[in-house]
Amino acid sequence: MPKIRTNMIQTIIGRKEEQKMLQACLDSGKPEFVAVYGRRRIGKTFLIKQFFKEKFDFYITGAYKASKHDQLFNFKMTLENYSGKSRPMPKSWLEAFYQLHDYLSTLGDGRKVVFIDELPWFDTPRSNFISALELFWNQWASDQNIMLVVCGSATSWMINKLLGDKGGLHNRITHSIYLAPFTLGETEALLKENNIVFSRYQTVECYMILGGTPYYLSLLRPDLSLAQNVDKLLFSENAELKREFDFLFRSLFRDSKQYRKVVEVLSKKAKGMTRQELLSEARMQDNGKFTEILDDLCNCDFIRKYSSFQKKQRDVTHSGASAVSF
Repeated sequence: MPKIRTNMIQTIIGRKEEQKMLQACLDSGKPEFVAVYGRRRIGKTFLIKQFFKEKFDFYITGAYKASKHDQLFNFKMTLENYSGKSRPMPKSWLEAFYQLHDYLSTLGDGRKVVFIDELPWFDTPRSNFISALELFWNQWASDQNIMLVVCGSATSWMINKLLGDKGGLHNRITHSIYLAPFTLGETEALLKENNIVFSRYQTVECYMILGGTPYYLSLLRPDLSLAQNVDKLLFSENAELKREFDFLFRSLFRDSKQYRKVVEVLSKKAKGMTRQELLSEARMQDNGKFTEILDDLCNCDFIRKYSSFQKKQRDVTHSGASAVSF
């Protein structure tokens, strides 16, 4: 894999530190297991595909709510496309990763880049996907000239099951990259790149409405005013983002109703709420599950938490984030 040229990197808006990290991992000459995570629509896949110019030795993406059989079939067909060789249908993820090992072994000693997108969606119930990934990395790939990049929008899964794994993948991730929403300055740069002409005041209004989410910003049309764009995207009969709020929660959290309830309660208070206020207003139980919900929502940039001076951890205040302001 050749070194990425600087002029290629500059085509990406922002993400300078993340690109430096990817380049360092590509050039390290060591086995690299890189996890990229962040909420949906934030540009993880775009960053990785643009940085590598889609020149992967193997690239596959998980399918939302697909069965284990369908995920394995997709893996088989993708591997056949890359290898040019017909392969039997794998009966398990262990067999699927062995086939990937077999294919990568034929590519010589050069740097090999493998990209697995939407990793959490492969982890269907009783699929043993994680244990197969562990064996693939620990028994073979960790001794090879391989850069394995995995990506996922289900941030809570990425943190708890991959980055925080206590089993075979514990401390195996060599680098993790958290992709945050765009800053106001990066938002302005993206608007200019897309020929959107807004005043500074309108840019701030746009940021308050859509947040720094690149996908939402990319939907803005240069021939419409800010008000017209917002109406078209959010309020018209066939608005493109009309059902986005529901889809985000369903795609990220298994018990999405509980997560949505917390965000909806917080949205009613401009200054945020304490844990006890949240519990009372949402009528939820004060237990570990509630703590997990708050942590997951913070990790996914749906809410923020902050503490006052000399306040205990349980007394922190939570507030909504601009990422779900619509």
